[in-house]
Amino acid sequence: MTLTGQKKTDDGRVDLLVSIDSAEMNSEAAKTYNRKKGSLTIPGFRKGKAPRTIIERMYGELYFYDEALNGMIQDVYIKALEESDTDVIDQPRITVESISAEEGVKLVFSVLPRPRLEITDYKGLKVTKHIHPVVDEDINSELNSMREKNARMITVSDRAARTNDITVIDFEGFLDNVVFEGGKGENYNLTLGSGQFIPGFEEQIEGHNTGDEFEVDVTFPADYNTEHLAGKDVVFKVALREIREKELPELDDEFAKDVSEFETIDELKADIKEKTQKSRDLESDTSVENHIGDLLAEQLIGDIPQVMVESRIDDLVRDFSYQMESSGLDLNTYLKYTGQDIDTFRSGLKENAERQVKIRLSLEAVARAEEILITDQDIEAEYVKMSENYKVDLDRVKIMISSKELKKDLEVNKALDIVKQNAEIHEDVHDLHEHDSDHKEEPVSHKEKTPAVKKKPKKKNEIAD
Repeated sequence: MTLTGQKKTDDGRVDLLVSIDSAEMNSEAAKTYNRKKGSLTIPGFRKGKAPRTIIERMYGELYFYDEALNGMIQDVYIKALEESDTDVIDQPRITVESISAEEGVKLVFSVLPRPRLEITDYKGLKVTKHIHPVVDEDINSELNSMREKNARMITVSDRAARTNDITVIDFEGFLDNVVFEGGKGENYNLTLGSGQFIPGFEEQIEGHNTGDEFEVDVTFPADYNTEHLAGKDVVFKVALREIREKELPELDDEFAKDVSEFETIDELKADIKEKTQKSRDLESDTSVENHIGDLLAEQLIGDIPQVMVESRIDDLVRDFSYQMESSGLDLNTYLKYTGQDIDTFRSGLKENAERQVKIRLSLEAVARAEEILITDQDIEAEYVKMSENYKVDLDRVKIMISSKELKKDLEVNKALDIVKQNAEIHEDVHDLHEHDSDHKEEPVSHKEKTPAVKKKPKKKNEIAD
């Protein structure tokens, strides 16, 4: 294969002119004949025994040349791109100008090259970095979560039920002295104060002891979703079978040993602080990079080919589909439950896709402006790093990710580093709990509360809100 030339067209594409000489074509056609002759039925010949000339007389003189070219075309295209050093953003339009046993093949690959846009000032960008130091309240919150996870439930028999207790109850609801459908439950676990039942129900269990049987008078909210119960006064007959409470472990060295690899509670606290701070710092750095990307995208000069946006949307749809599959749900089912078709779903991704494409092209422009060079050693080191991070064999990583693509990614990463190094980053240190005391939680409306009847379990394919 030989790249004989390349020329720009009026519509912004580039034609790659390629020739394959007759010797190479004849060799590939012979291989194709040997591979296919066993599957062809030729009258008067056993399978695999028909001479090539007979087959070509029956199927056409260039039958094996056409078949050979179909098998070669992708490799020929890749070689043409490498020789021309062309970076493309779409599939090629292929034209076979001529094909013969005597002169070989002449091809034209019409490709859309990746735009090389320009960017204005990319140094001195003003960005705010929000830093959230870890304070004792953060550490205590994490420790309390760990205590909750390691709490044990104990049965209480020497006192009445109170807020935060887990009660085991039987209940049956009556409307005008008649049992109503869905208002009955047995051995139901109800945490008092959880707001799981309608207002007034849980409060009337408090103060009762194990073994008590009593009535609970409540009124369903006027906007309750079961019409015949909305706004109605009802009576529940309740039997309190059991009272349980959480027993939280003490925050001491023994607790630290039980829940972690540390010997003391102080070591556990130090570890929580360190990991939480690292996580917050990573979020801050990511936020800075996102802001820088948006500022760069605003300064990009030139038009973005729509095909690049559509290609990025394809990637986002594919990534989302993989996420759905990992949770046991396919994309079509998700679209059905959310009342969307694929076109609506894709249109919802367009803005984000455009943003990502602009940021990428901006950083590529910076890389060109800075004349960033990536060496073979840089690429090899990145392969090794990826192999170690993802626990994948090095050779497999190299097969999965081409060195050409990896080189582009490294150029972009270095470009981002340069922009960050030259940015004016103002650090804003802010305690996340600073204004908590001023915050008042809004009450939950009746619509948001769970009804006083036991919830039906979700079906396997139901999607949580």
